[in-house]
Amino acid sequence: MQLIIYRLNHLKYYLAAIIAFTLWGTFSLVLKPLHAFGSLDILFYRVFSCAIIMTVISILFKREKLRQNISYFKSLPKANRQKLTALNVGSSILLTANWFSFIYVMNHVSVRATSVAYLVCPILTTILAYFLLRDKLTKLQWLSVFISCVGCLLLSYTNMMVMVYSTLIGLTYAAYLISQNRNKNFDKFLILNFHILLSAFILLQFFPKFGGPFPTSLNFYFYVEIIAVMYTIVPLFLNLYALSGISSSKVGMILNINPIIAFVLSGVVYKEPLGPLQIGAYALIFLAVIIFNGKEIFKMKEEKLLR
Repeated sequence: MQLIIYRLNHLKYYLAAIIAFTLWGTFSLVLKPLHAFGSLDILFYRVFSCAIIMTVISILFKREKLRQNISYFKSLPKANRQKLTALNVGSSILLTANWFSFIYVMNHVSVRATSVAYLVCPILTTILAYFLLRDKLTKLQWLSVFISCVGCLLLSYTNMMVMVYSTLIGLTYAAYLISQNRNKNFDKFLILNFHILLSAFILLQFFPKFGGPFPTSLNFYFYVEIIAVMYTIVPLFLNLYALSGISSSKVGMILNINPIIAFVLSGVVYKEPLGPLQIGAYALIFLAVIIFNGKEIFKMKEEKLLR
């Protein structure tokens, strides 16, 4: 009975990751309509909107948690405070770099290039988690990493520049995921609020020089607000929540849901050319996800049968 309760509690972290990456997989549906606007302008208004929304929520509903988190931070040794500060400043920079590169590649290279990025990302996350966080991997899980690598190499065979763009996007997000394992004793929403506020402060320095003309289209603000809430705040919060209950390597492999959905949309909705080599590569990566998470999948099935 205790095992079943433990597994059910564990399941909520998997569901959080699945919902987050499913949302991100459909990102092109709200980003493509903004194709006429500059990548930096989309990034500026996206981050500024997120910063305002999250700060208002924190002030109205998270004041007690904020006091507790500040008190806890102050109670830490000076060396630990410095490390945590450096970690979270670095996390904000990684997040900003990831957002800009993703928007640029989505609107100026191809939807499929961004889907490849988040196929590379789980491999990078798993390898970084193994070396930096000492996450344990079984032989089957290492096999799944190898299969994912083969799939990504097949995808890069037709266009090497796509792989370069994809690796840049994937590496920034993989590094961000890994960094968040050190924030387990802090409120996830407040941590995310801090990252986005700092990101907004960084971007504010560039806004006067690199920002385009003030957008007058209502559609621009409509899609930017959807992106801010449904494609930034909600999935990032769910992602951080998932990391509080399951390892970075597992979250990294679940991330493959995102590019598989993006891959389908790129062919079905945006009619980007698709060959048998690409289909085979994506099939390999999907197989790798099943193998990597196979142990958890079969345990869940066993528990259902026992009930």
